[in-house]
Amino acid sequence: MHRRDAFAAIAASALLLKADGDPVAAQPNPAAARPFSDGTVRDLARDLAKRPHRAPDDRLPREFTDLSYDDYRKLTFDRERALWRGANLGFQVQLFHRGFLYTRKVELFEVVDRQARPILYDPSPFNLEGRPPPGADFGHAGFRITHPLNKQGVFDEVCAFLGASYFRAVARELRYGLSARGLAIKTADPSGEEFPMFRAFWLERPHAGANSVVVHALLDSPSATASFRFTIRPGDSTVFDVQASIFPRVELALAGIAPLTSMYFFAPNDRGGVDDYRGAVHDSDGLLLATSRGEQIWRPLHNPRDLQVSHFTEVNPRGFGLMQRRRGFTDYNDLEASYERRPSLWVEPIADWGPGSVQLVEIPTNGEIHDNIVAFWRPEQPMRPGEEYNFVYRLHWLPVMKGNPELAQFVETRIGAASTRGRLFVLDAVGGRNQEVPADTLPTLDLRTSAGEIHNPVVQANPHTGGWRVHFQLLPGSARLAELRAVLTFNDRPLTETWLYRWTA
Repeated sequence: MHRRDAFAAIAASALLLKADGDPVAAQPNPAAARPFSDGTVRDLARDLAKRPHRAPDDRLPREFTDLSYDDYRKLTFDRERALWRGANLGFQVQLFHRGFLYTRKVELFEVVDRQARPILYDPSPFNLEGRPPPGADFGHAGFRITHPLNKQGVFDEVCAFLGASYFRAVARELRYGLSARGLAIKTADPSGEEFPMFRAFWLERPHAGANSVVVHALLDSPSATASFRFTIRPGDSTVFDVQASIFPRVELALAGIAPLTSMYFFAPNDRGGVDDYRGAVHDSDGLLLATSRGEQIWRPLHNPRDLQVSHFTEVNPRGFGLMQRRRGFTDYNDLEASYERRPSLWVEPIADWGPGSVQLVEIPTNGEIHDNIVAFWRPEQPMRPGEEYNFVYRLHWLPVMKGNPELAQFVETRIGAASTRGRLFVLDAVGGRNQEVPADTLPTLDLRTSAGEIHNPVVQANPHTGGWRVHFQLLPGSARLAELRAVLTFNDRPLTETWLYRWTA
């Protein structure tokens, strides 16, 4: 758990649901099993959307609300008591205790042979640090799934669902970094963001020898409900197959589908006012977008002075995601954080999503404890109440998305002062079809800016990377913002992906 995780719970605390009239409320016999099918959670979400949203009672005993971050981390779950331990199923489940900022009760169920049975609260697997155990209906805050990810017989944490609709995962040899969410509503809107929350989960007991585990989730908020089905396959790239059905309560014009949340503090393209021994501090360093036209776009992230929202209009995108391209220890020099081991996260739409836009939100931050980057898909048309909207996609948690192998990638963006009182940009592109360019020939640079002037653009072969270096000066003049675009071409074909950058004063 990272300190930044607390911010999800802060938003969640005001949006919880009461159990009164709740379609997932406990039966008279709390341990009774209930029939379950693939349509059960979708039907619950559809039914719940017809009812007024009800904020829950999230009151807890003071000994659990008055916890510090470090105190909460000590409420550990005994891995020897994990669900499915000893059953040779390849997966185990550990539970999170309620407390600190994670005050809401999340209903948990185990599904076996098409029957769902509640996972009842039991204080005995938790280290409560001498606190008196709460009542039997206390419930849980979330859960983590473990699997022999890195070494046979050793169950490593693969993913965790904790706080609002946030969840995180890792692939082999990686550690936690950015998060995904079930749904984003009104992100960066002046009226304030609404944080939907997963209020119940159904965990399907896997079969012996299975390489995947299925989790169903019910999401709720004042504006919408939704059902989710996650099929989780750990490995070198941990993949979530996601089926989402959204049921708006109100007209939903500012929805974010497949939202990603990350942290970007500084890097060589953005070190203004930073006094730090490390070369970079971020969980992600850029947005990657594959368009339906075959274009690959790379947009380095930025820690702006003022909040920035970028729109990338598209019809049926092939994919988008937040990448961590810098993979070397010396890029960061942080023995504790190991930012070079943070995963990238790629969203692959299945079937057509229609017209809309990938949106990137960059929020100013003065430290690395805040998640200040959000990316998601926003449909062009508002979602109407009473309708059902279905989205199917894959989430790939992996070191980095290779993208189109035909195109060189911009692996470095560096910015510094220019002698002409402007800004000097230095870009390095590697890979792709560089070998097709004769040694005595340079590719063509297509470079544009929306404001200011470009001076002294130069393209050079970089013998240290085997790729190309591009450098130029931006003289913004009185402009406070400039949209920059660069691509290298050869024989009228793109040699590199398209580099985009929003410079702000």
